[in-house]
Amino acid sequence: MAEEHYLELSENPVQFEHASSVNNVFFDEANKQVFAVRSGGATGVVVKGPDDKSSVAFRMDDKGEVKCIKFSIGNKILAVQRTSKSVDFINFIPDYPHTEFSQECKTKNANILGFCWTNWNEIVFITDQGIEFYQVFPDKRSLKLLKSQSINVNWYQYCPETAVILLSTTVQGNILQPFAFRNGTMCKMSKFEIELPVVPKPAKLSLSERDIAMATMYGQLYVMYLKHHSRTANSPSAEVVLYHLSREGSCKKSHVLKLNTTGKFALNIVDNLVVVHHQSSQTSLIFDIKLKEPDCALNIHQPVLPARSIHPYRIPLSGPAVVPSQPPVPCQLYSSSWSVFQPDIIISASEGYLWYLQVKLPPTVNLLQDKGKLMDFLLRRRECKMVILSVCSQILEVGEKGSLPVVATVFDKLNQVYKDYLEAEQSYTQAMESGPSRGSAAQKRPVRTQAVIDQSDMYTHVLSSFTERKGVSHKFIIAVLMEYIRSLNQFQITVQHYLYELVIKTLVQHNLFYMLHQFLQYHVLSDSKPLACLLLSLESTYPPAHQLSLDMLKRLSTANDEIIEVLLSKQQVLGALRFIRSVGGHDNASARKFLDAARQTGDQMLFYTVFRSFQQRNQRLRGSPAFNPGEHCEEHVAHFKQLFGEQALMKPSTV
Repeated sequence: MAEEHYLELSENPVQFEHASSVNNVFFDEANKQVFAVRSGGATGVVVKGPDDKSSVAFRMDDKGEVKCIKFSIGNKILAVQRTSKSVDFINFIPDYPHTEFSQECKTKNANILGFCWTNWNEIVFITDQGIEFYQVFPDKRSLKLLKSQSINVNWYQYCPETAVILLSTTVQGNILQPFAFRNGTMCKMSKFEIELPVVPKPAKLSLSERDIAMATMYGQLYVMYLKHHSRTANSPSAEVVLYHLSREGSCKKSHVLKLNTTGKFALNIVDNLVVVHHQSSQTSLIFDIKLKEPDCALNIHQPVLPARSIHPYRIPLSGPAVVPSQPPVPCQLYSSSWSVFQPDIIISASEGYLWYLQVKLPPTVNLLQDKGKLMDFLLRRRECKMVILSVCSQILEVGEKGSLPVVATVFDKLNQVYKDYLEAEQSYTQAMESGPSRGSAAQKRPVRTQAVIDQSDMYTHVLSSFTERKGVSHKFIIAVLMEYIRSLNQFQITVQHYLYELVIKTLVQHNLFYMLHQFLQYHVLSDSKPLACLLLSLESTYPPAHQLSLDMLKRLSTANDEIIEVLLSKQQVLGALRFIRSVGGHDNASARKFLDAARQTGDQMLFYTVFRSFQQRNQRLRGSPAFNPGEHCEEHVAHFKQLFGEQALMKPSTV
């Protein structure tokens, strides 16, 4: 059975001192850093981040239990909260004073719930009575209050990617007030209400911080509410309700993800997918909010794939007591000691590991039978190119019965993305050529994602090997090639000549010359110089190909030189001479090229005719039949004299 685990933990996790050997472990979502804090005499702190640059170890004075600890962006300033009234700061900027300085919250009788860095030198204190936005001056070891807002706060959440803080207000906690921060400014966004499940009176539900998460998907910010089932309601299953949070305008309920089960859940966002972990079944579900369900009401989503567990993970043993032959220990997945952070982080404090959750695309291919839906799903993923190409090959492997409409659907979906990219690229090029227009923002060059599957990709990885596959009927092969060309034409994408060449070679290989003739006659295969040259090479197999090639070159009108080269290479020297006269190019033609070709035929009378033709041209243009030195025809003049005598040379006519 094919492997079906479509989620996995990152191979190289961030390792830190596990909870049993330290007093406290903190995670900073903005910098993706784990702080392992050990107190006693002096407080020792080991910070582990995604790379060595963001990892650091230091000691600080023990001034009480650490409630929260975070670096500003770039590890420049450390903020430590030890009490509910103030936050302490330590400079980590080289050559700045290293002594601690402190800032109390301005609001009387308020308790600090936590703080968030919104810039390297800007910080927000969240208290139970509101928020205070400060600028930090590390050189002066002081802070300046930029703005504050009074509001009763139960708890808060922060999305570092968008610098938006979400405050829970009111007794039930379900009125949420977001604030956005950017370059020293604080913007109050529209507040909104989370609809809580109905419960029988007098019981009252309140919104728990555990059931809310904030994350961005497809460039948009969403608040995700994990709505547990109400025992009295008719719908016993839990669901995730997504609220779209825009900087301007109100926050709207936009999507509902049906979990079809109950229990304890946790949420991650990976590659624009909502991943819902279910602890009791030890499985995860994935949802794609861009995939519409045909049978469901608008924006109600079922899982894209069946529930599966995360791929088993083994923890390698380390330390002096480890025997080399000792096998790695299996990690307990979906452990109660796991903490899940946005967007894609899972931390096991007991084992001292931080993992990034990842989506594996190959296993999804066999789990999603609808190939059109599969393609929609894959095209939105980051590392999708090779999986998409393998799906294309797989569809063609299946055989012929009823698969052509599926092939057509897949080609159209790929070429829609390809066309969108080409148009964006063209628009960018035009904008660059015309220069910046007044009042318009500078246009960014379109990013070529892995979803852009061009003709070269299809030719190299799918079509060329497909045409050589044994046991597939030539009719199906040609139908598939023509389907791809049809799709390109439908999206007005210029078909590359190598695709036409593939069609022609396939037709010739199966002796389908009548079909080749028809394709050319009705311009199913577009004219091009490489195609005309390919036709010429087929003359020995299919004699009419020669004339078909010449006709194509004539239609191209810019291919006169190629036509002459072709005719001369076929030793049709007089034909070439007639053609060059017909297009008015005789006066500028290279006499030497024609004389070389005539001489190679070994036909003396042909050589005489061509030689005399160019003498007459010289006489008409220059008043003398002689060749100019620059034409390098001395060798041919000597050959003419040898064959026919000097008296046969044309004499200059005297008027």
